Amino acid sequence: MSRISARLASSGAAVVLALTAASGAAVADTPATTPAAGQAVITTDVSFLSNAARNGIVVIPLQPANPAFDPNAGLTVTLPVSGGAANIPAFYGDVQFGGGLLFLNLATGRSVTFKQLDFSVANGYFTAVPTGSTTPVPLLDPAGDNVINRTGLTQNLNSSSFQVDAEGASYLDAKLGTTFFTAGQQIGKLALSYTPAH
Repeated sequence: MSRISARLASSGAAVVLALTAASGAAVADTPATTPAAGQAVITTDVSFLSNAARNGIVVIPLQPANPAFDPNAGLTVTLPVSGGAANIPAFYGDVQFGGGLLFLNLATGRSVTFKQLDFSVANGYFTAVPTGSTTPVPLLDPAGDNVINRTGLTQNLNSSSFQVDAEGASYLDAKLGTTFFTAGQQIGKLALSYTPAH
């Protein structure tokens, strides 16, 4: 069992592989002419946003991340793919994203900014690098029911639950001077679409 399979299984996730193209297709030795493309769409639950606001916590997406808000669906943040080399159905590689996330605690006036967002497919979590550091922090975990499929060159991961990682919760609480964040805290859901460079 791969590391991401084990991680998802240990969190009670159901991993579904629906391959619509051969996953073991050979990669040509020619240089890529089309860069990696795609996006990660994070839909944040209204309940999470309400609880965060009551605790003075605000999360602001940074360009080129694209936010949108719906009073029923919640906050949707679209992070564009900026690079990476991954095979999500085979559970290896990384996908990088443009943009960043700014976390503010209005009660304490403390903040932390994350850039260099990366989905480590093998480890099954999203990491990000805080400003002033070079060390990635495991921040968010796909969980719940996870559907992984491939259509042509495009690989997809849809997770019914997107949760705060234990290390991310500890880091955020320490940096922001709060006890709001907890391991496994449900923030919403994830839809990831990734087309490798070709």
